[in-house]
Amino acid sequence: MRRLTSAALLLCLATSAALAQATSAQESRATRAFNIAKAAGPLPLHVFLATMPKGADLHMHLSGAVYAESFIAQAASDHLCVNPTTLSFTKNVGTSRSLPPQPVCAEGNVSAASAFKDQHLYDALINSFSMRSFVPTPGVSGHDQFFATFGRFGGLDKSHVADWLHEVASRSAAQNGQYLEIMQTPSFTAAATAGYKLGWPEVPSDPVGKHRDATPAELAHLRDQLLATPEFRANITDAAKELDDSLSTFGKMEHCGEAAATPACSIQIRFLGQVLRAFPPQQVFAQTLLYFELVSQDPNVVGINYVQPEDTFMSMSEYHRQMLMLDYLHGVYPKVHISLHAGELAPGLVTPDGLSFHIREAVNLGHAERIGHGVDVMYEKDPKDLLKELADRHIMVEINLTSNDGILGITGKNHPLPSYMAAHVPVALSTDDEGVSRGNITQEYTRAALEFNLSYLDLKNMARTGIEHSFLTGSSLWLKQDTFTRAVPACATQALGTNAPNAKCTAFLRSSDKAAQQWELEYRFNAFESKLP
Repeated sequence: MRRLTSAALLLCLATSAALAQATSAQESRATRAFNIAKAAGPLPLHVFLATMPKGADLHMHLSGAVYAESFIAQAASDHLCVNPTTLSFTKNVGTSRSLPPQPVCAEGNVSAASAFKDQHLYDALINSFSMRSFVPTPGVSGHDQFFATFGRFGGLDKSHVADWLHEVASRSAAQNGQYLEIMQTPSFTAAATAGYKLGWPEVPSDPVGKHRDATPAELAHLRDQLLATPEFRANITDAAKELDDSLSTFGKMEHCGEAAATPACSIQIRFLGQVLRAFPPQQVFAQTLLYFELVSQDPNVVGINYVQPEDTFMSMSEYHRQMLMLDYLHGVYPKVHISLHAGELAPGLVTPDGLSFHIREAVNLGHAERIGHGVDVMYEKDPKDLLKELADRHIMVEINLTSNDGILGITGKNHPLPSYMAAHVPVALSTDDEGVSRGNITQEYTRAALEFNLSYLDLKNMARTGIEHSFLTGSSLWLKQDTFTRAVPACATQALGTNAPNAKCTAFLRSSDKAAQQWELEYRFNAFESKLP
């Protein structure tokens, strides 16, 4: 091991001190500007935060991130119809021979394009597809409205995925974002069909169809059977092609790599395969295995997640069994990253016992590296011990303030964000379903700052935490996880985010997608802070 001479050591220490002093001066200036904007109110604070670097959005469902206006336009181009009673898209029963062709709709339905000439219908569709103008009524909560929206706009063809990527990437770029980890559900019909054909290890034996837990040996046998099924194997290839083609089409749409490249090209995109949890175990296991294989083969897919409302009968009754599935599959595929919706629950939504174990099981059985929402953490058994475990193991929590409000009615003092921060659990802000919620990532930052009296450095470190806990490949830029004060030795002796890192640092950044994005974030913070008064 090469040792530094005394002179070299002093020079290194002096350089590090000078860099730290310069960074401190910039942060102090940014803090003053932030405090002034915050004291002036939500609107000036929004202006300040709109251009602040945001790093990553790690919790975003693609279909839920698209605004209703886009869906209506796409439905019109696909010649879909609208059921005016349910305010949902329906397939046409044919198209006319006119040019351009027009949809022939079932009796009582109208063409989606007619919404452009009927403002009442247009407004009603936007309200149906989102939380806009929603007011709870007896028997219909925010939770009900939020999740119902997905079935109403769900008739759109997946050929629009590239358009959806354009929308979310353009919006992120306009707010100084740089990385999106997007939850998407590539086709899994063949895998699910194979799962049902093979069945679960034991036939349901009671009126509610409860299945027993499968042993690891039985899961291994079922995995072997699924992988031996030609249709299942083909589904892996088809799912990868579906996502890769969407990214390729998106890149061409945006002219990425060309002189005319759009701002959306500056956003790095990766996918998480989202598994539908509210189904029988044979389907859930087959889809989970499909996506574990997909992640293992396609670098554009970096992990998996379980989705759908966590409080439904199937989600609640199958939760423990699903964690056992993940426990087994993690042992077979230890390099596949896992983020899990866990604790997206609130008192009264489920039984008290239902609030007591989801986050802990997601971590200890499901091997979750990140927790989505985590709202019920203080209702779990021994919450202080759980918070300590999350902090000690550096398991990040994806904080979604607007959707927690709209779905669960959880805000302010009832939200666990301060508890997570006090326990030093890593947290980062995310949007969840910004189209359904009618928001964006700047709204999340503004809300966090005002509702929880967060500082500029709190928000800056949340942005850093997002990239730190992304599922990008490679080592972190930071010497110690979740401590954003000292870079790894290769890059420690120069200003972070500089345009011209030395050869050693450049080589390190080229070896790590994660470190490269972290360096880019520091570059953006330097640029942002240096322009502040």
